[in-house]
Amino acid sequence: MVMELSRLLILFISGLLFHVKIVTSIGINYGQIANNLPTPENVIPLVKSIGATRVKLYDADPKVLKAFANTGVEFTVSLGNEYLAKMRDPDCAKAWIKSNVQAYLPATKITCITVGNEVLTFNDTSLSGCLLPAMESVHTALVNLGLDKQVSVTTAHSLGVLGNSYPPSAGAFRKDLVDCMTPILDFHVKTASPFLINAYPYFAYKGSPKQVSLDFVLFQPNQGIVDPASNLHYDNMLFAQIDAVYAALASLGYKKLLLHISETGWPSKGDEDEAGATAENAKKYNGNLIKLISSKKGTPMRPNCDLNIYVFALFNENLKPGPTSERNYGLFKPDGSPAYSLGISAVTAANTTVASPTPPTLPDTSSGNDPDSGSGSTGYLSISSATKGRYEFVGSVMLVLVVCFCS
Repeated sequence: MVMELSRLLILFISGLLFHVKIVTSIGINYGQIANNLPTPENVIPLVKSIGATRVKLYDADPKVLKAFANTGVEFTVSLGNEYLAKMRDPDCAKAWIKSNVQAYLPATKITCITVGNEVLTFNDTSLSGCLLPAMESVHTALVNLGLDKQVSVTTAHSLGVLGNSYPPSAGAFRKDLVDCMTPILDFHVKTASPFLINAYPYFAYKGSPKQVSLDFVLFQPNQGIVDPASNLHYDNMLFAQIDAVYAALASLGYKKLLLHISETGWPSKGDEDEAGATAENAKKYNGNLIKLISSKKGTPMRPNCDLNIYVFALFNENLKPGPTSERNYGLFKPDGSPAYSLGISAVTAANTTVASPTPPTLPDTSSGNDPDSGSGSTGYLSISSATKGRYEFVGSVMLVLVVCFCS
């Protein structure tokens, strides 16, 4: 019955949701902090309908990994921050990989493991001190299992790791993070793994709606800004942020390192004090972003490099803590219908939705829960809580960019 419903849903919506032709790979973040999401089997046609061929999980949910077997969709699985200390033990890392990665290969195409999320901007030295050893331990386990050629290891960073981002060509990492960032970058070079950044122009607009041009952050037509040092023209903030990261990497001698945007998105609903969190703005941001990804257009600094971007997120997640916006980043509602009109044909998929009887179990880190189950690690709970200080640097750097734009 489930398979029949899935096939019907594919026939109904595949290729119809977006009027833009998908010509390159789109990534999507599949979070599950909710108790009303479709079964993983019924998520498959939704993922395919938006042209996504890459999915990033915040755990290693066995139900999802089993459901997506033989679909060709590439998966990134994750180890949450709560497991960093334990993953320093090579035996623990090997056991986790055997249970949560190797067990699903090759049917499910797992190609990457993220170890921790935005660790360096938590300002927790005990946590940040575990990050690289955990990454190295996980990679060593992959080598010992003969999986290192098909599965890479990385970690996702907040844009707050930058100390300067304007002009983009002068992008630089925070001075207090350089000493711990450099060996991580060396690890990426050694293992040929990508450097991940979570970038949200929404937070720049939310923080200074009177100074930041809405058109500039939503990829709408605007006069843009010119980097006075490179003479490169920017007509959107995300590209300026990405190039600031490229410049920061180059400044430390890592010009050729592969960069992926592991999260970016826009909420369709928010509280009264959350400027810009509307369905119309979310439609413009995500719709225009997907068009850019599809056009294979690189950034001004890297025009010939494809954009490797994961949109946040697949679903609205009703159990996420924090302000209203946190629960409204999804392209889809839990019933499988579009969260807003994004060049999307109306879809009624209520019959394909099977509500989960209970919310997902969040890990009890105080008791040292065993991560081998895969589904316990969230890796993230709230964008806003983790980013409370993430865009404070906007006042001195990225905000300069938009003030220059507005003047």
